[in-house]
Amino acid sequence: MKIARDGWPTIAALVLMTAAGWYVSPWISLCLCVLLAFVCWFFRDPEREPERPLNDGDFLSPADGAVVEIEDSEHEYTGKAVKIGIFMNGFNVHVNRFPVTGTVGYAKYVPGKKWFAIAPKASEINERFYVGAESEYGRFVLTQIAGIMARRIAPRVKVGDVVRGGERYGMIKLGSKVDIYLPPAIIPNVKLGDKVFAGRTIIGVKKNA
Repeated sequence: MKIARDGWPTIAALVLMTAAGWYVSPWISLCLCVLLAFVCWFFRDPEREPERPLNDGDFLSPADGAVVEIEDSEHEYTGKAVKIGIFMNGFNVHVNRFPVTGTVGYAKYVPGKKWFAIAPKASEINERFYVGAESEYGRFVLTQIAGIMARRIAPRVKVGDVVRGGERYGMIKLGSKVDIYLPPAIIPNVKLGDKVFAGRTIIGVKKNA
């Protein structure tokens, strides 16, 4: 099982604590082993392939989880756009991926609350990190939103980076949400309640495709 690189510091610390705990009490070490197993499982980072061969204009899901919002919205980087919100619970893979190849042209961290990420207002009031990119189909924005249990947003890209479709670009630790603002040329290919998987599910398609 591949482990997300963002998890290695936590895992290394737990390994040391587990080893040290053995000298105090085997029971302490055993309890820490259970915690270590959970942390390793949480930071799992499986390889992904699209659910079918990609067509021109296909956008992959940026996150695992359930579709909880599909609505007309607006962002300063994209202008008017359709926003799809994906809620990730504590059991989902939390590594996020780019939906399509693009050049990062916008990155912005916004401090905020840690309200329940599934709530619509979380997109506006919670701690979040925006990544906007220019693709051949127009501009799109991804928003990593911290939830009530999330402790850290861990982006991996910066302005100027070229990121391929399906490539990892960051993760959020514990339950959280990712919004994607689609370019005008792309329409949603999912409906409310759908389960989606980062790098696998085709979340948007080109109009008149």
